[in-house]
Amino acid sequence: MAELTCEVLVVGAGPTGLMLANWLTRLGVRVIVADGKAGPTAESRALVVQARSLEIYDQLGIGDQVLEAAHRAEAVAPGFGARTFGRVPLGRIGAGVTPYPFIEVLEQSRNEEILYDNLRKLGGEVVWESPVTAAVQTEDGVEAKVGNDTVRARFCVGCDGSNSLVRRSRRIDFEGITNPHRFFVLDAVAARGLVRDAVNVRPGGDDFLLGFPMRAGGWRLIGLVRDADGDGELDEEDARTRMRQEYGVTYEQSRWFATYRVHHRVAAAFRDGPFLLAGDAAHVHSPVGGQGMNTGLQDAHNLAFKLADVVRGRRRDSWLDRYEAERRPVARTLVATTDRLFGAITSQRTAPRLARRAVVPLVAPVMVRLLPRFRGGSRLFQYVSQVRVHYRMDPRQSPTAERDPVVGRRLPWAGGNFTVLRAAEWQIHSYGAPTAADAPDLGLPVHVFPAATGTTLRAGRFYLIRPDGFVAAQADPVEAERVFRQAMAT
Repeated sequence: MAELTCEVLVVGAGPTGLMLANWLTRLGVRVIVADGKAGPTAESRALVVQARSLEIYDQLGIGDQVLEAAHRAEAVAPGFGARTFGRVPLGRIGAGVTPYPFIEVLEQSRNEEILYDNLRKLGGEVVWESPVTAAVQTEDGVEAKVGNDTVRARFCVGCDGSNSLVRRSRRIDFEGITNPHRFFVLDAVAARGLVRDAVNVRPGGDDFLLGFPMRAGGWRLIGLVRDADGDGELDEEDARTRMRQEYGVTYEQSRWFATYRVHHRVAAAFRDGPFLLAGDAAHVHSPVGGQGMNTGLQDAHNLAFKLADVVRGRRRDSWLDRYEAERRPVARTLVATTDRLFGAITSQRTAPRLARRAVVPLVAPVMVRLLPRFRGGSRLFQYVSQVRVHYRMDPRQSPTAERDPVVGRRLPWAGGNFTVLRAAEWQIHSYGAPTAADAPDLGLPVHVFPAATGTTLRAGRFYLIRPDGFVAAQADPVEAERVFRQAMAT
């Protein structure tokens, strides 16, 4: 038995925990990552990497590795039952919004492998086969039982999934509901009846089916599972039968099959003293939209910079309260949205079933034609890809106050302004004008870019950018020093 010390104990080495460990290690924070598994996940349900997560991977310096490993879904293919209504090309509706205007399909296990390899390159490691069985608060922070060892840390972050020991040990409620239906997930080989290289979305009168294209011609299929053969069990043959009958989808064999229930829950608090929650430990929801793993990755990204600031003495402990203030509203909105959407496509009540049968076949073909042509398609892409997240930068601001089009949002992409974000530091930007000579003397790097036409970035203003890529403030040159100093101290 050994007694170990660190600044941050990360419980759980899934995508969220590994992303957090990567950033903390890169920022010079001493981290111990503990997990009861023998190594990275071999099989997983999560598999969509959205644009915002790819931007974070790029900032970490491993975006190219993720893209090389992923399979690109170039379109969304809506349908109803066995019918398909065409393709909505993602590249067109995401153009000008992000360097990654597609959906990249990369299963959770490969995300973990890439993050784990990078963590080791940064000098970090994971303590595998060492479950955290107890964690208590002390005068100096946290004391945890990790395998046979005792770990003392200033902070502990629970990235340990929906059954989080960290959350339960702090008696934090996990508020929400569990969907009454059971769902299946399977990896199919040689599937037929699906639109190639597209995310297939097929609601039906009684069921629904999601199909995600994977590398080597494989497909990840997700849907409701019912006892089709009446043997009292829910197995792969039940799923196979329903897919063939309802959707005209068949496949030769599967590499993996599992069933599960969907939960829609958010932790009542994301922080309790030196304990924090991220990823599935903090929020869980349906697979509709491919949001779950991405939200956890972005939790970790947001939290890492705040923890580093506090550990290094640049901020007071209360700075960590901003993590919950920024990320919990995102989780609540996401869970509420997916809960409503999931309810609409799975409800067995007569009215919703009739509405699905009557409305979807009429509306979907029209949307396929209109979305690529109108701004609504771009806005929908921004929501799904999670680049439209908004934080209140001033905690004193009323939650009902009108949202600024730039401040509190992820920096709009202007073609070449994301490369400098890899420095992961506070910085000042201007677009077109003014020049660096007019910038406030705050000891921060100043980057001047060409005019950012087609974005909300305006010439004649300076923008203060946080290390996580969010815009903290904007100001005219004469006001910039005062406004930026106040923003950095808030």
